Amino acid sequence: MKVSELQINQRIYPLDPVKPQTQKTVRDVKGDNETKPFAEVLKQKLTPQQDVRFSAHALKRIEERQLNLGGPVLDRLNDGISQLNEKGSKNSVIFLDETAFIVSVQNRTVVTALDKAADSQNIFTNIDSAAVV
Repeated sequence: MKVSELQINQRIYPLDPVKPQTQKTVRDVKGDNETKPFAEVLKQKLTPQQDVRFSAHALKRIEERQLNLGGPVLDRLNDGISQLNEKGSKNSVIFLDETAFIVSVQNRTVVTALDKAADSQNIFTNIDSAAVV
């Protein structure tokens, strides 16, 4: 059989169309096997958490000084931290009514809290910004 006598079977079959993924998903790191769109996970990581946290030292001071941290106070504190974060602050003092909160802005954590009677010297060190809320 010569090469010229060979017939090439030119049947071309279409492949099954591959469905394009509209969104990539990632598994939750906590292991609950929930998948979330990648864009949603990225947005959560880039968006700062909205809840302020309190260090153990701050909680102790708040309890000792019987400071009122009701809902409106926490909302104002959160707003102050968000505004400071937008300005690039790192360690700040937030004056809220008669209370001063020393805050790690990047961690959204209150490090300590002082009322007017607690600090007679009114000196704050290692602070790069202040806010009156």
